[in-house]
Amino acid sequence: MLHIYNTLSRGKEPFKPVEPGHVRMYVCGMTVYDFCHLGHARMLVSFDVVQRWLRATGYTVTYVRNITDIDDKIIRRAVETNRRIGEVTNFYIDAMHADEQALGVQTPDAEPRATAHVGDMLDIIGRLQDKGLAYQADNGDVNYAVRSFPGYGKLSGKSLDDLRAGERVAVDSGKRDPLDFVLWKSAKAEEPPESKWESSYGLGRPGWHIECSAMSKALLGLPLDIHGGGPDLKFPHHENEIAQTEGAFGGQLANTWMHCGPLMVDSDKMSKSLGNFRTIRETVGVPDSLSADSASYRVNVREAEMLRFFIVRNHYRSIQNYTPDNLRDAQSALDRLYQTLHNVRPEVVDIDWAQPSAAAFRAAMDDDFNTSGAVAVLFELANEANRSGSGQVSGLLRALGGVLGLLQADPAVYVQSSSRFTASDVSRDALDADAIEVLVQARLQAKKDKQFAQADAIREQLRQAGVELEDKPGGITQWRRV
Repeated sequence: MLHIYNTLSRGKEPFKPVEPGHVRMYVCGMTVYDFCHLGHARMLVSFDVVQRWLRATGYTVTYVRNITDIDDKIIRRAVETNRRIGEVTNFYIDAMHADEQALGVQTPDAEPRATAHVGDMLDIIGRLQDKGLAYQADNGDVNYAVRSFPGYGKLSGKSLDDLRAGERVAVDSGKRDPLDFVLWKSAKAEEPPESKWESSYGLGRPGWHIECSAMSKALLGLPLDIHGGGPDLKFPHHENEIAQTEGAFGGQLANTWMHCGPLMVDSDKMSKSLGNFRTIRETVGVPDSLSADSASYRVNVREAEMLRFFIVRNHYRSIQNYTPDNLRDAQSALDRLYQTLHNVRPEVVDIDWAQPSAAAFRAAMDDDFNTSGAVAVLFELANEANRSGSGQVSGLLRALGGVLGLLQADPAVYVQSSSRFTASDVSRDALDADAIEVLVQARLQAKKDKQFAQADAIREQLRQAGVELEDKPGGITQWRRV
């Protein structure tokens, strides 16, 4: 039976969806004002694996991941670049989709935009005001009265006196209490017209937190089976969501709360605010195609899957450290799995979960999505396939890898692809595939002509360029990058 660590209860619990066989999962998505960085990649991949595993084990899943397309940072980017807000958000949504495709992240079942649910947000704000949980300040903003909600702090585990207002919420004289947070922001004259909506509170726009309360209820109903997001959302965003939703409707917002761990750089969390971030496209894109005015880009297939593997081989709740050495190690490990698939042609197999390796894989995944344990099973299968030469075993390796979104590329294409993240310091751009083929054919001809010194020299030239040759029966030579 699947057990999931619940942030709310601070322990693993058996997972039982409200509706048997159907999982309703909501994950907080991107604020689309810039390109996605590797911290975002971890969240995207982690919850992609969650929904993949739920589907693989027979659940019907309705997976909703929202898009924040109205926000102070978005407005600022639009003003700075002299573009309409919709132009900014559409561009970065397209860029986000390109990043997701590069990482093998499947499209959610629904991807609602905040601007399409302003009416739902205003309905919740009205309910909160009627219950004495919200008030309109002198400056026109509508704020949530945090101390009026008895359960505030239950997700983060902090007392009210320990809590501080969230970093996205400015503390001002319009609030009765510094902990109160904004539900509706009164419009400012200098802001673009498309950032303002009519309401009974006057012209304005929704606060950040209210959007997810509105969209999750509108698309999935209450309570949610799973509510997830990045590590920085536990407080204040998710704490505020609980206060809004449960304050307005009663009951419980979500039965299971999931938060992935942070991606660290030199002991600091990777984030735009700290300036220590690297974008997904910088990591897996072909450099000459990374134009700032283009949402799409050419993807380095080997490096893109390496980044997914780098994320997946660690447990989703663990602290993960980004270093070039860790990326090189991930590339080397993934290369070994693909080399097995290249050497031992995989047969097409249906996964039999009673088979010992598949059962071990399932046991790991059912233990709070323990992908590190599942990846260990993949390497055991690779060792067995290499020893036995069994296409059934390598087929199971590929099938189980597919459950994690891995090992689905053509092995022959993969092993001949270049990568910057390898153990060697040799430049991988020295020889392209056509040049390598020319040298391989020249070496074969030299061997036919009994010019063995020349053949050995070509092999060494290729080895220095990071290309390994393997001579097969029948005069066939295969090559791969190392």
